[in-house]
Amino acid sequence: MPHQDDEPTPAHHTTTTTEQGPFCTAHCTCGWRGPARRARSQARKDAQNHTGE
Repeated sequence: MPHQDDEPTPAHHTTTTTEQGPFCTAHCTCGWRGPARRARSQARKDAQNHTGE
């Protein structure tokens, strides 16, 4: 009988950013949410750091 690996496979993370007033926040399909940022570029960087890209 072949050995089966019991470790779950990593979930695919898809991130988006949303704006609310002067703030931008990164969100992920796994439920993660980054801090509110005034700079869109920093929110995108938070998302990249989360996904490991």
